[in-house]
Amino acid sequence: MKSIITITKRELNSFFDSLMAYIMIVAFLGFSGFFTWIQGRDVFFVNQASLQSFFSIAYWTLFFFIPALTMRQIAEERKTGTIEMLLTKPVSEWQIVSGKFLATLSLIVIALLLTIPYYITVSQLGPIDHGAVMLGYLGLILMSAAYVCIGIFTSSLTNNQIIAFLLALFIGIFFHIIFDILSNGLPGILGNISHYLSMSTHFESISRGVFDSKDIIYFLSIIVLGLVGSEAVLSKRD
Repeated sequence: MKSIITITKRELNSFFDSLMAYIMIVAFLGFSGFFTWIQGRDVFFVNQASLQSFFSIAYWTLFFFIPALTMRQIAEERKTGTIEMLLTKPVSEWQIVSGKFLATLSLIVIALLLTIPYYITVSQLGPIDHGAVMLGYLGLILMSAAYVCIGIFTSSLTNNQIIAFLLALFIGIFFHIIFDILSNGLPGILGNISHYLSMSTHFESISRGVFDSKDIIYFLSIIVLGLVGSEAVLSKRD
């Protein structure tokens, strides 16, 4: 556990040292704040004390930002050869993957914590469903964790950051959009499978304030598969 914490701190510091963390946080707050308070189906448009507009825009914003955060996680270390140096130390592939996962997810959680003023402000406008808000944030964290694992997995497959970014987006599009479209067009069991695999199905359920074990199992399954897949790729390095 100590090695995982050390790697997590190292990776989190690297985000802030390279300005990546500041750029991501400012961009995320800018996009989410603009569409939550000013443009589209904002808080004032829906005319109720709710953060659904924020959760909706954050759902899409994080989808694009996360591949940019994860593309360098292993691909850059492969390219520079530092991954080999790291693996010569008393750390396992699982500890490396876990540390990088926790560092990236920690950065996203920091960005989400900075949106707490949105919650406080909206709660002053009228009665708000506090449980739904808490579950909405939980949904964003679980969704982010799933995409972080996908991004780390694609980063482990190549030493090219752009390829890792595009692969993460390509895989993510299936969960984010395509499975949802297929679920409306496919009949029977295929439609049901596509509906279950759709990220929006589970995120929307949680963000509406519905806590269902099926949604938690869905996200945890993607997280575990992503981490195990990344570890397997690293363990088979030349």
